[in-house]
Amino acid sequence: MFGGLATVPSNSPHLRKSGSRPVVSDLGISDNENGAEEGFLNLTEANDMKGGSMPISTAAIMPSPALLWRFKVLLFFVWGFICCKIGWDSVMRMSVDLRDLFLYEAFLYYNPLLLVTMMVWFWGINLWVFAQANVNYAKIFDLDQNHLTHREIWKCATWMTIVVPTSMTAYLYLYSHGEVSLAASQPVLLYAAVAMILIFPFDIFYLSSRFYLLRTLWRIVLPLQAISFSDFFLADILTSMSKVLSDLERSVCRMVHRQVATIAWFEADSVCGSHSVAIPLVLVLPYLFRLFQCLRQYKDTGEKTTLLNALKYSTAVPVIYLSALKYHVFPEKWTNFYRPLWLLSGVLNSLYSFYWDVTRDWDLSGFTRIFKFGKAHLLSNLIHGRKWVYFWVISSNLILRCTWTYKLSSHLRHNYLTVFAITALEIFRRFQWVFFRVENEWNKMNSKSNIQLSMSDTANEEERLLVSNGHNV
Repeated sequence: MFGGLATVPSNSPHLRKSGSRPVVSDLGISDNENGAEEGFLNLTEANDMKGGSMPISTAAIMPSPALLWRFKVLLFFVWGFICCKIGWDSVMRMSVDLRDLFLYEAFLYYNPLLLVTMMVWFWGINLWVFAQANVNYAKIFDLDQNHLTHREIWKCATWMTIVVPTSMTAYLYLYSHGEVSLAASQPVLLYAAVAMILIFPFDIFYLSSRFYLLRTLWRIVLPLQAISFSDFFLADILTSMSKVLSDLERSVCRMVHRQVATIAWFEADSVCGSHSVAIPLVLVLPYLFRLFQCLRQYKDTGEKTTLLNALKYSTAVPVIYLSALKYHVFPEKWTNFYRPLWLLSGVLNSLYSFYWDVTRDWDLSGFTRIFKFGKAHLLSNLIHGRKWVYFWVISSNLILRCTWTYKLSSHLRHNYLTVFAITALEIFRRFQWVFFRVENEWNKMNSKSNIQLSMSDTANEEERLLVSNGHNV
């Protein structure tokens, strides 16, 4: 049915959608070859009259794209149901005492990649909205012509959504059935595959985009050059994923020390335990990277606002390290002295960050654009055209900035489900933040272009006036 030779018109509705190129290419049939074609058909008809068995297909039967998409969605939901069923049955096989500890460890390995997958999905939505609003994000981020579109981003996110839960389901199933060594290999293989795909040097798996990501990460770690928009944009996203980076460090540490599928990590004196000093160190790294970027910008531009921005990122350091001190001081001293300081530093960091988001990153000074839309732009007209959107974004940003302190506090990380939910909400907050931040940058670029264009027009007009008056320039 799908194979064999068949002469099909290139404009057959079974082969292509409206406006697309023909699926079956021109086979070289011209007016001079009509006789040959008619002879072939006559010969075929003669063979049929003689009882021949040569099949003739007048049209290739292909499933419609909508039907194919629905079939894929159905398979996706069936796969999701199977994973949930196997995972639930595997967890229920364990004893009550072991179950909570085991789920904590499983979350340690897989929640970072699940949250990264969530961020990739959101990034695809961001790009789709920018494309609909005619925002030239490729120019803003200095992307080449081979950059990934929102469809390709969603394709990557789909594969991540399939692979990561499948590995997690295999981990739960094997461990609950006593195959501890095989279970321990699941997260190791998954992390190794992700690392290999990122650094694969051949021109597959979107080489140019992978190289762009790795190059930007390198520029963030070592800000030895002028800071571009993509540099500090990705660094800002990393600050929202500091908990993800911390869990990645703990997961890799356990893999290196062969502690996967054990509960040794729960001991305070364990190398990769929950009291490890590496936890606050990794949590603070994204903020230090962003702090150094601001200092580099001040060196290059001399703008004092970059120093105020650097001060904002420095307020996250006390939150992280005062929280970590709980495991290294006496309980009475923590309760009476360090915990109030931790709460105070958390409130200061949250309010300062909220103020900077609204007034600097989004340029909503005084919240005037909540009530005035006289200077609305393309993206504003598309997704920000109603007042309730501004109320929602500003209020949700304030609330989630306050809960942000929770995920930065290592002494609260044992409530893994709560921390996972708050981290996911932080990623959602960053997803909202991207719309307004990119729009603000796009408006600045357009304003500069308009100013340069007007100055060029003014200079040309003056030159024409001088020439018309007989003066030489």
